[in-house]
Amino acid sequence: MEYADRLMQLFREKGAYLEGHFLLSSGLHSPNYMQCAKILMYPAIAQELGETLANHFSDVDLVLSPALGGVIIGHEVARALNVPFIFVERQDKQFELRRGFQIERGQRVLVVEDVVTTGLSTRETVAVADRNDAKVAGVGAVVDRSLSPLNFPASFHALLKLPLATYQPESCPLCAEGIPVIKPGSRK
Repeated sequence: MEYADRLMQLFREKGAYLEGHFLLSSGLHSPNYMQCAKILMYPAIAQELGETLANHFSDVDLVLSPALGGVIIGHEVARALNVPFIFVERQDKQFELRRGFQIERGQRVLVVEDVVTTGLSTRETVAVADRNDAKVAGVGAVVDRSLSPLNFPASFHALLKLPLATYQPESCPLCAEGIPVIKPGSRK
């Protein structure tokens, strides 16, 4: 069994692959939702995913993730690479470094996410690295559910590529059927 197949099986077993009508943090609607928190809640699984993702990157000084979804997997990737880990948080609708975190000029930063759909949060995290004159060494994720190329400014690797349908709210067939939308993520 390939790793991606095993990972998809794990998502199903842990109730982390959901079907219904979901409002994603991007504002899009989808009939599917990948709840990484449901598999990352198991430390041994989080460690394995972090080590597996870390194997795709080298020459990294720091791992940077967006809160809240990327925190656990980012920490595990940093542990596997034996480098520091920090995260960005939204402040006035923009990602910022807080809690005394700093990125040094020229540091090679690996941006790590749990799930990427449109890449917006990832690009906003990359922008924080850019504002601090860092070099983005790569971008990693547990799941890439995008339907089109994401065009990040560095190499991108996801453990699971699973293109899932998304819809603009005004053209969502699930809305047209009157199926109630659910917002399962961390951003309400």
